[in-house]
Amino acid sequence: MKFTCEKNVLLKEIAIAQEIISSKNAISILSNIYLETENDSLIIKATDIKVNFETKVPVTVLENGSTTVFWEKFFGILNSIPDGDLEFEQSDMRVSIKPTLKRAKFQLKSIASDKFPEFPVSNNDNLFELPVKEFKEMVSQTVFAVSDDETRYFMNGVFFEKQGEKLIMVATDGRRLAYIDKEVGANIKEFPGIIIPPKILNIIIKRAGDEGLVSISITDKTIFIKFGSYQLSSVLIEGQFPNYHRVIPENQSHSFSMDRFEMLDALKRVSLLVEQKSRRVYFGVAPGVITISSEESDIGIAKEEIPCKYDGDEVSIALNYRYIEEPLKVMSENEISVLFTEPNKVITIKPVPEKDYFHILMPMQLD
Repeated sequence: MKFTCEKNVLLKEIAIAQEIISSKNAISILSNIYLETENDSLIIKATDIKVNFETKVPVTVLENGSTTVFWEKFFGILNSIPDGDLEFEQSDMRVSIKPTLKRAKFQLKSIASDKFPEFPVSNNDNLFELPVKEFKEMVSQTVFAVSDDETRYFMNGVFFEKQGEKLIMVATDGRRLAYIDKEVGANIKEFPGIIIPPKILNIIIKRAGDEGLVSISITDKTIFIKFGSYQLSSVLIEGQFPNYHRVIPENQSHSFSMDRFEMLDALKRVSLLVEQKSRRVYFGVAPGVITISSEESDIGIAKEEIPCKYDGDEVSIALNYRYIEEPLKVMSENEISVLFTEPNKVITIKPVPEKDYFHILMPMQLD
């Protein structure tokens, strides 16, 4: 196997393996990436058994073949050499990497490509397509709210379902909930709700552009996603996702609104003096102004005021600052509104004007 290619083209795609590979053992095939030349392309694969990744990059093929190399050292080598072309050659269970602009040569041991796990193949029975920009937005608005509590594994992913003529994504960790839906009409077949692990979804956020379509296929235990030159698949999380409908308030009688960027900037400053265990930030809402404050015992207090639109009675609400900061970062509108009934009951964050998503937060105790 022998090919030449531009270093940065290869490096960009090799970097994604870091998000897939979980084993750091140099003798494990799961620590390796799979490389295969085909026509004028290099096929790159990485897996942790549950999540699989495949892509192609253009190269100049001098000799066809396939192999696997230890990802961490290969990535380190690519990162260290100067921009420009490099030559990759494999023979006798060793690979050599030579940059054309330096008199340097690296050699790595390889593991035969036939030891690399076979990837599952979609049967395309439930294949559907939608604009990649819309799917990426759905992921961005929900994936951050996934629970990391492994004892509640059924909340360790994003719930995805088709309900009527809408595709819906929901994520929750029990203290907050993120929801988004997209109108898709009747051309997509109904499918049972599934729970998608965040690893594959985070790759989509980082790698998917805003043009073109994403193809999605779902089987009983696996989801297959294709966009651009990327092919991804992941084992689904088994279990019963919570009934999120029960959490969504039917009506909230009070609301206030403010500039999203002003709130984010104020949160960034006020959170410098927040108790790290509780992450509690206080919001004092009065007509025309919100006072955001925090207190770190024995160290100090932070307080900042920002303007808002509100004409009700003064209220105080305590929230985990991360829980309000994370949705604000992924929202795109300049103005947001916060809906509530009582300070100790759930609040809802929505964009102004309202769109197809919202975020629900459970307040904390005020003391």
